[in-house]
Amino acid sequence: MNATQKLTAALMRLGPAILPFADAATVELPLGRLLRLALFQVTVGMAAVLLIGTLNRVMIVELGVPAWIVAVMLALPLIFAPLRALVGFRSDTHRSVLGWRRVPYIWFGTLLQFGGLAIMPFALLILSGDTTGPLWVGDLAAALAFLLVGAGLHTTQTVGLALATDLAPAHARPKVVALLCAALLFGMMASAVLFGLFLAHFSPVRLIQVIQGAALVTIILNGFALWKQEPRDPNRTRTAPQRDFRASWRAYAGQGTARRRLVAIGLGTAGFSMQDILLEPYGGQILHLSVAATTALTALLAAGGGLGLLIAARWLNRGGDPFRVSAVGAGIGILAFSAVVFAAPLASADLFAAGVSLIGLGGGLFAHGTLTASMNRAGPEDTGLALGAWGAVQASAAGLSIAASGLVRDVGGAIAQSGVLGEGMNEPAIGYLIVYHIEIALLFAALLALGPLVREDARTEVRDRIADGLAGRTA
Repeated sequence: MNATQKLTAALMRLGPAILPFADAATVELPLGRLLRLALFQVTVGMAAVLLIGTLNRVMIVELGVPAWIVAVMLALPLIFAPLRALVGFRSDTHRSVLGWRRVPYIWFGTLLQFGGLAIMPFALLILSGDTTGPLWVGDLAAALAFLLVGAGLHTTQTVGLALATDLAPAHARPKVVALLCAALLFGMMASAVLFGLFLAHFSPVRLIQVIQGAALVTIILNGFALWKQEPRDPNRTRTAPQRDFRASWRAYAGQGTARRRLVAIGLGTAGFSMQDILLEPYGGQILHLSVAATTALTALLAAGGGLGLLIAARWLNRGGDPFRVSAVGAGIGILAFSAVVFAAPLASADLFAAGVSLIGLGGGLFAHGTLTASMNRAGPEDTGLALGAWGAVQASAAGLSIAASGLVRDVGGAIAQSGVLGEGMNEPAIGYLIVYHIEIALLFAALLALGPLVREDARTEVRDRIADGLAGRTA
């Protein structure tokens, strides 16, 4: 072997050690194909940032749309969150002449996203009153656009995760989950930066260009992600037995700890999500941080989340229990929100920044652990149903908790400042602190729900080891 070959071999061995997620690749799912598949998560992240972040501000500030209309529009995509289990089930049982189960649903979800984003800027301009026609047209068109994007987003992510589970071997799934979650974070961060740059000098024409550009990027990236991913098997889809959703759901929900697992997912997700729209206002209003400093919180949160994904992937790859990983994430979340709470009376920006980073770390561990557990519990014929159930609970809990957090902060703050709770509680921070204490309580509840799941997995592992030992002695 000459020097060049030795150097190449050394670099090949070094690659998985220094490149994030490079060791997620397998013979069945090479790295190039895996990275291409992860692009659907990038477009999901882009759509989420566009709806929750960019358009939230543009509609209220630049277009002058009343805040209650904006809240209703942003809540519309949540209508489809509970339907993710049904979508996943349909992709499990889909019959296709071409022999595909997942591809038609991912592509249909992509088209829904594209259609919603294509009409959205014109609907928003009419909604803002920039029209000589009736205003109800803008209301109806905007509602349709948000509904289409929400339905497409939930469909694409649910079935895309099911396809990744189909393609990845069981031993590589923790790393694949980490890569897919990292792709979602990357899509959110990159699109947030780009949308901010493109809309720095706002105009209606620029708004149209940005949103329709996002529509074009969505259909291109998702088409590239799907290319030659799912193998065709006409015999499987032609001969697949007809199954009823209700019967399949009862069978899935009746599997031992399935209901407890979904309850834990909902409680933990709500516990980590209520702060989503409050951290930056809390830093600015209570700790008097600058706009640049509060904006940097998003980077800290994302960095903590990425670190959590990496730690979870390594832990699970070494045989760790996904429920134990989730429980550790919930525990870190309790410490994180405690730090955020104490940052106000101590007037400590550093403690607040540490708490935000730990929220990301705990959230990354919790999300990775629960998603991996859902993948592991999915059989070959109900992968879509299992991941759809995870997605339905996760998305519904996140959306409802975010909506509730604003209401709780406003009502709690108003009560505190009215003097009903006493002079000591008459502080601007009280509304925020009530929300953070509720999040701590939700994470404690998630730990209680996860406890029996951790013990059950431990008992199963002991039984498996005993069975393997007896089999070895018999042999």
